[in-house]
Amino acid sequence: MTAKRASTLLARQWQHGGWLSTLLRPLSALTAWAVARKRSRYRQGRLPGYRAPVPVVVIGNVYVGGTGKTPMVIATVEGLRARGYTPGVVSRGYGVKVGPQPRVGTGALEADRYGDEPALIARATGAPVSVHPKRALAAQALLQAHPEVDVIVSDDGLQHLALARDIEIVVQDERGVGNGRLLPAGPLREPASRLQEVDAVVTNVGVAKAASGAPGGRPRQVSMWLEPGAARQIEGGATRPLASFAGQPRIAAAAGIGNPERFFATLRAAGVAPQATLALPDHHDYAESPFRALAADAILVTSKDAIKCAALGDPRLWEVPVQAGFSDPQLFDWLAQALRAGHPSGAGPAGGKLL
Repeated sequence: MTAKRASTLLARQWQHGGWLSTLLRPLSALTAWAVARKRSRYRQGRLPGYRAPVPVVVIGNVYVGGTGKTPMVIATVEGLRARGYTPGVVSRGYGVKVGPQPRVGTGALEADRYGDEPALIARATGAPVSVHPKRALAAQALLQAHPEVDVIVSDDGLQHLALARDIEIVVQDERGVGNGRLLPAGPLREPASRLQEVDAVVTNVGVAKAASGAPGGRPRQVSMWLEPGAARQIEGGATRPLASFAGQPRIAAAAGIGNPERFFATLRAAGVAPQATLALPDHHDYAESPFRALAADAILVTSKDAIKCAALGDPRLWEVPVQAGFSDPQLFDWLAQALRAGHPSGAGPAGGKLL
């Protein structure tokens, strides 16, 4: 069996169940034990957790892989800034060897030093970003370098309990909780019941949907979709409307994200139907160009890929940025109010949870 067929089989089993998933259930029991033990040790104080002197918002998922966290992080930073906060971001820096000391930066950060997602977040928001596998260290370094930061947004880290948090937001997609089983029999890092303990569940639905009913309750239920903007040529910086690619022959699309098909579906929904699509592994490093064999006049890529493609010098590459839209127009008003209610002074651990 080829690696691709094995991956497809596993994805199908994770979503719908089957013989392989059933066979792996004993290993999932071990995962459940490890997760429960870890949470218990933090709750009992047997493992130390860092409480930052400012509120912390964690944006993560329980489904392994990409669900759309990065656009949600960007929208959260911008939403909080519009409501008077000065946000900073902490991230693991996936795929990067950070070393013992966190790396803190702003603006145009190098993806090979900070990670592709932190570099994208820094470029898109202008907020200071700190990366380290131990997010507590990243948070401390962020606040030391940028004392003006009065709220921390954690890119991923729902399971990183060493960093205490005030608000937890889970981002999921149309796959929901899949077959409902923990790794490796299913796709879940934590039991599906974890979704009832967070403050909000944001579901990446792909296409715009109208709000349905009042968004109150806990967890707050919100639909999110990604709206593409004008395309930008990576090499030359020229821009053109995405719709201008519609109907043109020799258009291709590529994505090295957790769910490449979501990007391709976004293009099709915008009226652009690529003649060829290239699904690359998440966090693809682009050390060599994967586009040489593509017979295309233009290749549309995600912003996450564009961060790492500039060195390729390929004028056919066009970045398609996306902006998150939400069914709940009061989402960030609610978030700002929740943070202020937990921290009346705007800073300090008046509330929060260690789990």
